[in-house]
Amino acid sequence: MSSIKPSDPNAEPPLPPANSTAPASPTGRPTPSKSPGGSAPTGTMTVTGVVTPGVEPNCLLIDNYLLVNGPRDQLRSGARVTVTGRLQPGLMTTCQQGTPLLVESVRPA
Repeated sequence: MSSIKPSDPNAEPPLPPANSTAPASPTGRPTPSKSPGGSAPTGTMTVTGVVTPGVEPNCLLIDNYLLVNGPRDQLRSGARVTVTGRLQPGLMTTCQQGTPLLVESVRPA
């Protein structure tokens, strides 16, 4: 005969899996949801700021956007630039930080 233990009414509910699209994470911040069809959100955007080095070699960021491709003579650490590009949140990189932004154009800010 098997016995079933009743659940503890004072226990915390289990956390959703890491790839869940639950409306909020345990920290209370919204969890990104995928667009219809299951693909991650993408789009063209323009960001202006100071280019900073990433934690890995040859990785450059503005705010939390990882600058992918683009002219390295203009995209250098400390340069203040305006970058236009396409967000590619699902793109795999070795930089381990930032949302990938495929650079389409760069101009001094």
